[in-house]
Amino acid sequence: METGGNSLPSGPDGVKRKLCYFYDPEVGNYYYGQGHPMKPHRVRMTHALLAQYGLLQQMQVLKPFPARDRDLSRFHADDYVAFLRGITPETQQDQLRALKRFNVGEDSPVFDGLFSFCQTYAGGSVGGAVKLNHEFCDIAVNWAGGLHHAKKCEASGFCYVNDIVLAILELLKKHERVLYVDIDIHHGDGVEEAFYTTDRVMTVSFHKFGDYFPGTGDIRDIGHAKGKYYSLNVPLDDGIDDESYQSLFKPIIEKVMEVFRPGAVVLQCGADSLSGDRLGCFNLSIKGHAECVRYMRSFNVPLLLLGGGGYTIRNVARCWCYETGVALGVEVDDKMPHNEYYEYFGPDYTLHVAPSNMENKNSRQLLEDIRAKLLDNLSKLQHAPSVPFQERPPDTELPEADDDQEDGDERWDPNSDMEIDNPKQSDDALRKRILSNIQEIRMQKQIIESMVKDQEHQNGVAEPVNIMDIVAEEISCPKALDVGLMSIDEQSSIKLEQDNSNKPSDQ
Repeated sequence: METGGNSLPSGPDGVKRKLCYFYDPEVGNYYYGQGHPMKPHRVRMTHALLAQYGLLQQMQVLKPFPARDRDLSRFHADDYVAFLRGITPETQQDQLRALKRFNVGEDSPVFDGLFSFCQTYAGGSVGGAVKLNHEFCDIAVNWAGGLHHAKKCEASGFCYVNDIVLAILELLKKHERVLYVDIDIHHGDGVEEAFYTTDRVMTVSFHKFGDYFPGTGDIRDIGHAKGKYYSLNVPLDDGIDDESYQSLFKPIIEKVMEVFRPGAVVLQCGADSLSGDRLGCFNLSIKGHAECVRYMRSFNVPLLLLGGGGYTIRNVARCWCYETGVALGVEVDDKMPHNEYYEYFGPDYTLHVAPSNMENKNSRQLLEDIRAKLLDNLSKLQHAPSVPFQERPPDTELPEADDDQEDGDERWDPNSDMEIDNPKQSDDALRKRILSNIQEIRMQKQIIESMVKDQEHQNGVAEPVNIMDIVAEEISCPKALDVGLMSIDEQSSIKLEQDNSNKPSDQ
């Protein structure tokens, strides 16, 4: 089992990582409504830049399978998922009570294709976690994800489904501990709340604090019960620049990695912390923002990169394009190649934008006090928590690839909006591993049956022995966290044999 530490085989930090990149060409068509600052179109703009910079050829590009109701219900309440599935702009006037109950309608409006949008961005994040769990890549990327405000039973802050929580639950099937880091300007409240009482997930959020949405994330909020000191909040003021930000980010994250020793890391890269954001008030450059990605990458731990906020969309696309290059170990040119959104990036047509001359209200003393307080909290964690061996929930089963995706091995066409890799080759390897596991289980059953018969032969009639219970106990792994917020199908890997199933559990 993965227990954390430097686990990737990629070698020194300068070596390229194997990336899985999730993208659905339809994601740019979803529209929150006139005047709404959240624009999924920014993901399509990012993809166009990646294409013209030649980065798509260096990654496995995958179209995410839409998350199903039962996938979403691993965290979200069944009635909330059913509401999201059924609500439309035409029917919302008939469901005013439900809209109020689930906090849908104002900041988080009803729009055409709402549920499909949720299925798409959640499917990319969970799919990235599955790929990491099966070691098909070192880093997984889903810029459509990172919607960190959604709660179990309600929408919040433009977020309907919390894809981050769902991805972390998937990672917990393999890893004893998962670290969540949030560099969005807003506090990652939905993720922190979901894991507030557990020591298996540490959440670290760097955010604007004060009279600012969502109003949570005080430095004194540290977790509860078993989760005490496993929630870290870094409250910041307006105008923070690259140097000030990194003076907190690196020492805190270094200590977190040393003490917590996560088996996997999820980094939410909300771009509203960039200088000049429509809703933000920080003063980070794209390079300063991307330095967080570079630093997390340097630990050689399986890494899931997600999007998040970001409302000056030309800068969001610039940022996530550059950070994809950082994840690959490629330094992309500042001079922007011609692309279908070229006019968005005038008059300079460059990838990087200079920060402004706004005042940094974060004094050196304030930063030192925050750093000292958080490092002191971390010093109270004596060692990384261990996890008792229990029954392991089943791997996520995703649908088989469609027949029209079987030509996915063709290289990327610069004139196309999409390249979808054919996962058939990796699935063949996975099938072999599953069959091998089934054969091993059968051998264990035969050995145990023989032992039971010998015992009965020696001692006469013995009490009945449940063979399946013994085998399950032999092969059990740590169970994904149940914090009382989700229902997990209790099913061991023995189910593979009972169903005679050899379907791959990955995409």
